Amino acid sequence: MSKRVLIVDDEENIRQMIRLTLEAAGYVVGEARSGMEVFTILGGTPSWDVILLDQKMPGMVGTDVLRRIKVLAPESRVIMVTAFAEVELAVEAMKLGATDFVRKPMTPEILRNAVAAAEVKAAEAIAPAAEKINQTKSRGAGTLTLNGFTILRASDMRVTLPHKRNEQCFIVRHPDGREQEVVVEISDEAFREVEQATHHIPPGKAFWTEQAERFLSDFIWNDGDVPGDGKITLRGVEPEELKKAAEKGQDL
Repeated sequence: MSKRVLIVDDEENIRQMIRLTLEAAGYVVGEARSGMEVFTILGGTPSWDVILLDQKMPGMVGTDVLRRIKVLAPESRVIMVTAFAEVELAVEAMKLGATDFVRKPMTPEILRNAVAAAEVKAAEAIAPAAEKINQTKSRGAGTLTLNGFTILRASDMRVTLPHKRNEQCFIVRHPDGREQEVVVEISDEAFREVEQATHHIPPGKAFWTEQAERFLSDFIWNDGDVPGDGKITLRGVEPEELKKAAEKGQDL
């Protein structure tokens, strides 16, 4: 049976592009132009496998709509869609129950990847209890999913990944379920920048983990993919992050 996808977006051209892309991939597609319209649809037919939900719509923003969707159709996987590159908003949406976060304008490949990844998560959700426990032990707890890619911290994994002092290691799960190690290298310039801001008091390890994860998230958010060679270099830290490091500096 074909999977059912509901598009919630006030822009007709966006809905049409998504519809054509997904119908070509074999999905059954429905449309809603607002939060109120999607509530009416879900009240009559709640069985949608995936819901693509725009964040910025007149009357009610996507995160508010999301709260209601999780009541009306709790089994549906919700993918948030936005034109604004705000990882913080993605984190908020994940806490509210979103499965993924996709940036406008999106390519057909990114769209298909996100929907495919949502299907994988739906399959995992209905796995037998023992199997799910084993998955959690071996695959870790997802921290953030962007454009169909889920970032897992190495510390969440059963196996510890080897790394150097200037490296942070992550596992990135691709939309097809394949997992890849990605290393974020902290450059000497970044270390010096933070040392100057903190008057040579090094921040805790958690600081660099957070900076590396943010940098990797931004890369996947902007590129819609992971680094080709599995490694990227963080060459600087945002001013507000430097301020936090100066305020909370502590010995390693």
